[in-house]
Amino acid sequence: MQTEELRDVVLQTLDDMKAKDVVVLDVRGKTGITDIMIIASGTSDRHVKSIAQSLAFKAKQAGEMPLGTEGMDDGEWALVDLNGVVVHVMQPKVRDFYHLERLWSMEEPPAAERKLESV
Repeated sequence: MQTEELRDVVLQTLDDMKAKDVVVLDVRGKTGITDIMIIASGTSDRHVKSIAQSLAFKAKQAGEMPLGTEGMDDGEWALVDLNGVVVHVMQPKVRDFYHLERLWSMEEPPAAERKLESV
């Protein structure tokens, strides 16, 4: 399955499960871990777990076996690794604390600035 097709399956599932504040980040060239990172919020621990379980199930139905899941027990932050697409589902307080959108959307500073920072 192509990365963009998988992204669309994930986005449809997030919509079906009433996930909040969905953000899609193209992280190609920033990391070798994945191509697309999707961050969404759930309203409670039960909602976060349900969204993550549904994502894993829908990906399997579409022919893409998840490489792994994390955080399914506590429900504050669940991660579903679908190889080309990694999905983080968090409760709003956890999402506000970690600010993954800001971390992954930051541009790399120009070489001159990196040099100054290392001095």
